[in-house]
Amino acid sequence: MQTELEDRFQEFVQARWTRLVRTAYLLTGDRHLAEDLTQTALTKAYRSWRRVLRADSPEAYVRRILVSCNSDRFRKRRVPESLTASVPERAGRDEGERADTRGTLVEALAALPARQRAVIVLRYWEDLSETETAAALGCSAGTVKSQAAKGLAKLRATPGLAEALNGATARMTTASMGADHGGER
Repeated sequence: MQTELEDRFQEFVQARWTRLVRTAYLLTGDRHLAEDLTQTALTKAYRSWRRVLRADSPEAYVRRILVSCNSDRFRKRRVPESLTASVPERAGRDEGERADTRGTLVEALAALPARQRAVIVLRYWEDLSETETAAALGCSAGTVKSQAAKGLAKLRATPGLAEALNGATARMTTASMGADHGGER
Protein backbone atom coordinates (compact mmCIF):
# COMPACT_ATOMS: atom_id res chain seq x y z
CA MET A 1 0.00 0.00 0.00
CA GLN A 2 2.79 2.42 0.89
CA THR A 3 4.51 1.71 -2.43
CA GLU A 4 1.34 2.58 -4.31
CA LEU A 5 1.06 5.91 -2.47
CA GLU A 6 4.70 6.69 -3.21
CA ASP A 7 4.19 5.83 -6.88
CA ARG A 8 1.19 8.16 -7.08
CA PHE A 9 3.17 10.92 -5.40
CA GLN A 10 6.04 10.47 -7.87
CA GLU A 11 3.61 10.59 -10.80
CA PHE A 12 2.08 13.77 -9.40
CA VAL A 13 5.48 15.44 -8.99
CA GLN A 14 6.63 14.45 -12.48
CA ALA A 15 3.42 15.72 -14.06
CA ARG A 16 3.24 19.03 -12.19
CA TRP A 17 6.81 19.99 -11.26
CA THR A 18 7.27 22.52 -14.06
CA ARG A 19 3.96 24.25 -13.41
CA LEU A 20 4.54 24.42 -9.65
CA VAL A 21 8.05 25.83 -10.12
CA ARG A 22 6.71 28.41 -12.58
CA THR A 23 4.07 29.50 -10.08
CA ALA A 24 6.67 29.67 -7.32
CA TYR A 25 8.98 31.69 -9.58
CA LEU A 26 6.25 34.21 -10.24
CA LEU A 27 5.59 34.44 -6.50
CA THR A 28 9.26 34.84 -5.55
CA GLY A 29 10.98 36.33 -8.59
CA ASP A 30 13.98 34.03 -8.10
CA ARG A 31 14.49 30.71 -9.91
CA HIS A 32 16.51 29.04 -7.14
CA LEU A 33 14.17 30.22 -4.40
CA ALA A 34 11.23 29.00 -6.51
CA GLU A 35 12.73 25.51 -6.70
CA ASP A 36 13.37 25.52 -2.94
CA LEU A 37 9.83 26.71 -2.28
CA THR A 38 8.40 24.00 -4.53
CA GLN A 39 10.47 21.33 -2.79
CA THR A 40 9.29 22.56 0.61
CA ALA A 41 5.66 22.50 -0.51
CA LEU A 42 6.02 19.02 -1.99
CA THR A 43 7.71 17.80 1.20
CA LYS A 44 4.72 18.99 3.21
CA ALA A 45 2.35 17.44 0.68
CA TYR A 46 4.20 14.11 0.87
CA ARG A 47 3.83 14.03 4.67
CA SER A 48 0.04 14.22 4.29
CA TRP A 49 -0.28 12.59 0.88
CA ARG A 50 -3.33 10.50 1.83
CA ARG A 51 -5.20 13.69 2.76
CA VAL A 52 -4.04 15.41 -0.44
CA LEU A 53 -5.38 12.52 -2.53
CA ARG A 54 -8.76 12.77 -0.81
CA ALA A 55 -9.09 16.43 -1.83
CA ASP A 56 -11.28 17.36 -4.78
CA SER A 57 -8.20 18.67 -6.58
CA PRO A 58 -4.80 17.51 -5.36
CA GLU A 59 -3.11 20.14 -7.54
CA ALA A 60 -5.15 22.93 -5.91
CA TYR A 61 -4.30 21.49 -2.50
CA VAL A 62 -0.57 21.51 -3.26
CA ARG A 63 -0.81 24.99 -4.81
CA ARG A 64 -2.37 26.19 -1.52
CA ILE A 65 0.57 24.65 0.36
CA LEU A 66 2.94 26.44 -2.04
CA VAL A 67 1.31 29.82 -1.44
CA SER A 68 1.33 29.22 2.33
CA CYS A 69 5.00 28.28 2.27
CA ASN A 70 5.73 31.48 0.37
CA SER A 71 3.88 33.50 3.02
CA ASP A 72 5.71 31.63 5.79
CA ARG A 73 9.10 32.67 4.49
CA PHE A 74 8.19 36.30 5.19
CA ARG A 75 6.97 35.50 8.69
CA LYS A 76 10.03 33.51 9.68
CA ARG A 77 12.64 36.08 8.83
CA ARG A 78 12.16 39.78 8.54
CA VAL A 79 15.19 40.36 6.37
CA PRO A 80 14.35 42.77 3.57
CA GLU A 81 14.93 41.52 0.07
CA SER A 82 17.21 43.41 -2.22
CA LEU A 83 15.47 43.69 -5.56
CA THR A 84 17.29 45.18 -8.51
CA ALA A 85 15.89 47.40 -11.22
CA SER A 86 17.01 45.05 -13.97
CA VAL A 87 17.35 41.34 -14.41
CA PRO A 88 20.90 40.01 -14.81
CA GLU A 89 22.15 39.16 -18.26
CA ARG A 90 21.46 35.61 -19.30
CA ALA A 91 23.30 33.44 -21.76
CA GLY A 92 21.36 32.31 -24.81
CA ARG A 93 19.49 33.77 -27.71
CA ASP A 94 17.58 37.00 -27.56
CA GLU A 95 13.86 36.54 -28.16
CA GLY A 96 13.31 40.22 -28.78
CA GLU A 97 10.36 42.25 -27.63
CA ARG A 98 8.52 39.33 -26.01
CA ALA A 99 11.51 38.60 -23.78
CA ASP A 100 11.78 42.29 -22.90
CA THR A 101 8.11 42.38 -21.93
CA ARG A 102 8.47 39.18 -19.92
CA GLY A 103 11.51 40.57 -18.06
CA THR A 104 9.66 43.81 -17.38
CA LEU A 105 6.64 41.84 -16.16
CA VAL A 106 8.73 39.71 -13.78
CA GLU A 107 10.39 42.86 -12.39
CA ALA A 108 7.02 44.56 -11.98
CA LEU A 109 5.57 41.47 -10.28
CA ALA A 110 8.50 41.42 -7.86
CA ALA A 111 7.74 45.04 -6.93
CA LEU A 112 4.13 44.23 -5.96
CA PRO A 113 3.22 43.46 -2.35
CA ALA A 114 3.13 39.71 -1.69
CA ARG A 115 -0.69 39.40 -1.55
CA GLN A 116 -1.20 41.35 -4.80
CA ARG A 117 1.54 39.32 -6.50
CA ALA A 118 -0.05 36.05 -5.38
CA VAL A 119 -3.49 37.15 -6.62
CA ILE A 120 -2.14 38.27 -10.01
CA VAL A 121 -0.12 35.07 -10.48
CA LEU A 122 -2.93 32.72 -9.51
CA ARG A 123 -5.75 34.66 -11.17
CA TYR A 124 -4.16 35.61 -14.47
CA TRP A 125 -1.12 33.41 -14.98
CA GLU A 126 -2.54 30.18 -13.57
CA ASP A 127 -5.99 31.16 -14.90
CA LEU A 128 -7.85 30.34 -11.69
CA SER A 129 -11.31 31.75 -11.07
CA GLU A 130 -11.84 34.32 -8.33
CA THR A 131 -13.30 31.58 -6.12
CA GLU A 132 -10.35 29.22 -6.73
CA THR A 133 -7.87 32.02 -6.09
CA ALA A 134 -9.67 32.97 -2.88
CA ALA A 135 -9.56 29.34 -1.73
CA ALA A 136 -5.85 29.06 -2.55
CA LEU A 137 -5.08 32.22 -0.58
CA GLY A 138 -7.53 31.65 2.24
CA CYS A 139 -9.39 34.93 1.69
CA SER A 140 -12.70 36.15 0.26
CA ALA A 141 -13.49 36.61 -3.42
CA GLY A 142 -13.90 40.32 -2.69
CA THR A 143 -10.32 40.48 -1.46
CA VAL A 144 -9.20 38.75 -4.65
CA LYS A 145 -11.09 41.32 -6.74
CA SER A 146 -9.68 44.33 -4.88
CA GLN A 147 -6.13 42.99 -4.78
CA ALA A 148 -6.28 42.10 -8.48
CA ALA A 149 -7.54 45.58 -9.35
CA LYS A 150 -4.79 47.24 -7.32
CA GLY A 151 -2.10 44.92 -8.66
CA LEU A 152 -3.17 45.35 -12.28
CA ALA A 153 -3.26 49.13 -11.84
CA LYS A 154 0.34 49.07 -10.59
CA LEU A 155 1.42 46.78 -13.42
CA ARG A 156 -0.31 48.97 -16.01
CA ALA A 157 1.56 51.96 -14.62
CA THR A 158 4.85 50.19 -15.45
CA PRO A 159 6.35 51.60 -18.65
CA GLY A 160 6.24 49.03 -21.45
CA LEU A 161 3.61 46.84 -19.80
CA ALA A 162 0.42 48.84 -20.20
CA GLU A 163 -0.26 47.83 -23.82
CA ALA A 164 0.72 44.19 -23.28
CA LEU A 165 -1.43 43.86 -20.14
CA ASN A 166 -4.45 45.61 -21.60
CA GLY A 167 -4.43 43.25 -24.58
CA ALA A 168 -3.82 40.15 -22.45
CA THR A 169 -6.49 40.90 -19.84
CA ALA A 170 -8.99 41.81 -22.57
CA ARG A 171 -8.33 38.45 -24.28
CA MET A 172 -8.61 36.59 -20.95
CA THR A 173 -11.86 38.39 -20.04
CA THR A 174 -13.39 37.74 -23.47
CA ALA A 175 -12.33 34.07 -23.39
CA SER A 176 -13.64 33.50 -19.87
CA MET A 177 -16.94 35.25 -20.58
CA GLY A 178 -17.44 33.09 -23.63
CA ALA A 179 -16.47 29.96 -21.71
CA ASP A 180 -18.97 30.39 -18.91
CA HIS A 181 -21.52 32.75 -20.53
CA GLY A 182 -20.89 35.78 -18.37
CA GLY A 183 -20.29 33.98 -15.12
CA GLU A 184 -17.42 34.55 -12.76
CA ARG A 185 -13.96 33.74 -14.03
